[in-house]
Amino acid sequence: MPRAARVHLAALLVLMAVPYPSSAEEPASPAGADPAARLVGVWGSERVFGPEVRGELTLVRDGNTWQARIAGFEVAGRLEKGTLSVVLPGGQGEFRGTLSPNGQKLRGHWIQPKVIVGGTRYATPVELHAIQKDVWRGDVVPLDDRFTLYLVIQQATDGTLRAFLRNPEKNFGSRLSLRVSLTGTTLRLVDPQQPNMAFEGTYDEASERLTLPILFLGPLDFTRRDRNQASGLHARTPAPGPYSYRKPIAEADGWATASLSEVGIDPRPITTLVQRILDTESGPGAAPAIHGLLIARHGKLVLEEYFQGFDKERPHDLRSASKTFAPVLIGIAIDQGASLRAESPVYPLFPEYRGTGQPDPRKSALTVEHLMTMTSGFACDDNNDDSPGNENRLQDQKTDWYQYTLELPLEHAPGGENAVYCSAGINLLGGVLRNTTRAWVPEFFERTLATPLQMRRYHINLMPAGDAYLGGGLYMRPRDALKLGQLYLAGGVWNGKRVVSKNWVERSTAHHTNMSAERTYGYAWWRHDIRVGDRTYAEYEAGGNGGQFVMVVPELDLTVVFTGGNYGQFPVWKKFREELLPQFILSAIQTRR
Repeated sequence: MPRAARVHLAALLVLMAVPYPSSAEEPASPAGADPAARLVGVWGSERVFGPEVRGELTLVRDGNTWQARIAGFEVAGRLEKGTLSVVLPGGQGEFRGTLSPNGQKLRGHWIQPKVIVGGTRYATPVELHAIQKDVWRGDVVPLDDRFTLYLVIQQATDGTLRAFLRNPEKNFGSRLSLRVSLTGTTLRLVDPQQPNMAFEGTYDEASERLTLPILFLGPLDFTRRDRNQASGLHARTPAPGPYSYRKPIAEADGWATASLSEVGIDPRPITTLVQRILDTESGPGAAPAIHGLLIARHGKLVLEEYFQGFDKERPHDLRSASKTFAPVLIGIAIDQGASLRAESPVYPLFPEYRGTGQPDPRKSALTVEHLMTMTSGFACDDNNDDSPGNENRLQDQKTDWYQYTLELPLEHAPGGENAVYCSAGINLLGGVLRNTTRAWVPEFFERTLATPLQMRRYHINLMPAGDAYLGGGLYMRPRDALKLGQLYLAGGVWNGKRVVSKNWVERSTAHHTNMSAERTYGYAWWRHDIRVGDRTYAEYEAGGNGGQFVMVVPELDLTVVFTGGNYGQFPVWKKFREELLPQFILSAIQTRR
């Protein structure tokens, strides 16, 4: 399953490598004489590139004039058609929101500048409360532009020094196996299989510091780390003893909690699974990198565990699992009376682009349902690098991504039994929402889905024109992502409140198209049959690159979330569903309960 990410990691590695011809490699010296031997161990570097503007936001109204204060800035606001907007100079951030009818709240989104690692802007919900007449205040908490990199240097059995890289956030450099050499203060890291793939930096013995330039990130300083100083490298820090299960803690986010045994789950297989995750150490090979594991049964959260430096308050990149939210929003819009149906033709919903591109009479048959089931017929295949509509090419566009998608040629007429994985088609649903609800999609998401589901901090990635990108990449707390599964398991209801119609839930999770012989597809829900012993369970899921899963097993009244960091390593993260789910979780269910 392709990623929904802004960064092509393989391309970055090519760009960040410095020229280092193979003829420059020197024969390995005996281990005792190799000056690089002093570098054996773990080295780490953490950088948060911003954004700098964050913290307390105060909005003051004086008659028809608005003033905003945040992080040392004081700028004027503008109220237009009920929307208040505040834009900081130099593109350092902006706020857009609306005042509640009673005047007690200002609810909106903070739009942060482009992150360094990925080049994307994000919109984060913000709520300001009246603290006195005509004064509102709240906190802005943007997505941290974070990059963590570990360099692990080891001595091989042949006496040479080898190294591997680990980056929890993006899995950056995971496919490299590097040979290490040190000449004077010059450090070189070279992949013997790809001699031109190399890094060159410096080693300062006095300060025990390595410095390596990493493309646009600039020089990164690495310092030595012991076992207790590398939380992103290890499953837990400090090193844990034997795992002991604890019931999750209830908090003000809508989740009731219970113990495993209270909902008919045998704790022993679950304990074995968590211990297996804790015992997995990073190495030069592709090991499972699980960041979070959550389980809910009978509507209660019964397991919540985090690993490799992640925790319950750190939003995780859901990658393409975010796609599933797009049809949910379509269903809500229909429920709320938008002039829209699954069978609605797509092109009339975009009158602003009428007359652009080459006409193809077959496009008149394209419906919203075709977009949701990935049967648009567009020349758009994320698994084909040459496809003009694949996600990488879409995200290279500097202009309107909706228009680019609508102008794609058709490879075949819309419809059919077989789907082609196309992020651009799912993203086009954002334009459908915009044009039929007359709402900015982040605002519609917050009002109709996030608020009813009692979601907390999340970050929606934006396209260059400022619209939400619905093809993937939403950052969200795993506890909130699990609510998507629970919402559908409960037929569209969360904690007694109807969010989306039962009919839409049933229609969304039904079999519409085939992705392969073993995998069918609904409205951005993947469908599987999971075998456990002599039993077979129907499962549907939102799934994303790296191991992002929101899994639902209706027969067992069960929802499961995995978050992970094995980006670009499909053979690794597909095992989360194919092996870990049936062997440890489903096998632990006592079906008579």
